[in-house]
Amino acid sequence: MTTSTRVPVPSEVRPRRWSAAPDVQLIFGLGGVLMLAACFLPWALLRPNRLAAGVYLGLPAVWMVAGALLALAVPLSARFLPRLTPVLCGAALALGFYLLGARMTAAMIEQPEFARASASSGVWVWLLGAGIAVYGAGQLALQQRFWNGLSWLWLPVLAVLALTGQLNDWSVLRELDAQQARFLQEVGQHLKLVLTGLGLAVLIGAPLAVWASRRPRAADAVLGFANGVQTIPSLALLGLLIAPLGALASALPFLRQVGVSGIGTAPALTALTLYALLPVLRNGLVALRGVSPGALDAARGMGMTDNQRFWRVQLPLALPVWLAGIRQAAVLLVGVASIAQLIGAGGLGYFIFSGLQTAASDLILLGAIPAALLAIGVDALLRGLEVLLARQWGRG
Repeated sequence: MTTSTRVPVPSEVRPRRWSAAPDVQLIFGLGGVLMLAACFLPWALLRPNRLAAGVYLGLPAVWMVAGALLALAVPLSARFLPRLTPVLCGAALALGFYLLGARMTAAMIEQPEFARASASSGVWVWLLGAGIAVYGAGQLALQQRFWNGLSWLWLPVLAVLALTGQLNDWSVLRELDAQQARFLQEVGQHLKLVLTGLGLAVLIGAPLAVWASRRPRAADAVLGFANGVQTIPSLALLGLLIAPLGALASALPFLRQVGVSGIGTAPALTALTLYALLPVLRNGLVALRGVSPGALDAARGMGMTDNQRFWRVQLPLALPVWLAGIRQAAVLLVGVASIAQLIGAGGLGYFIFSGLQTAASDLILLGAIPAALLAIGVDALLRGLEVLLARQWGRG
């Protein structure tokens, strides 16, 4: 009869359980704590009308328990089963949007049409925690991208909720439904201000950057001017432009006929153009000066003229970096354009300032959320163009 003995395996050769890095686990821990706290906060504020005081409504017990379990599962999975973490993060964000619609609908049952159900602190804290967790899922070093992609599970869920009308009782969407025509008008005006201001900044800044890139003293002067403009608060800059533009329109009547005046679109566009100049100029100078001298010498050796070297070599190589400055300017203008409403130029600031004047948070969100989405969309669009150009000219 033989007896078997188990040979101890040295600890250094035992397969280690893979888990997320400690700093990434900290991200999931923060998200989990926020989601756990959100379970005990109010999720809806029901008011008889837009301005009246209301009552706070929390989660039902079953959803409170389910939310707490999910909040605890996210950081624990990052420690013991990282492949499951992206699924849980995406599910947490999807659950937040689902409960937003469900709690608003439950609050509005048998309520008059002018009643409002607003998202309360529980919704925002949960979405913040779940958003942090989804960001953390993107930092996981999983071998297959498929697992990371599961953290975007919330996106189709949100689309289904929006298309099926499950979010329609949220007060912000009720305000949107009531002011749909005005909303479309202000979104169009906001886009018009941003695109026109950005276009003017590129038209002025691009040739100025090319000219100054070969003249160091001139470059210092134009950058100093653009930096000085950036130090002026946007609200103050709008105020400073009212008097000179008003005087100019009075002195030259034909300018008034084309829309130039002390208030309205003209000073708003002037301020937006000045604000966008710095990133366009700065990145243009850095990009043009950063082109390898060897590449320019090679072009010269091939017999290219100065113009040919600029258009065929220097500009294509500099364009991805330059475009990054234009992207920064575009995102900056989306935010700054919101204050153009203060001088009568319109835009999404109309809803923000209307909400501030009447203490109606729903109106503030009706202006702020589209502005944020617009900034994210512009940033993503121009970032994709940067990557495309970088790959096209071999700088990616």
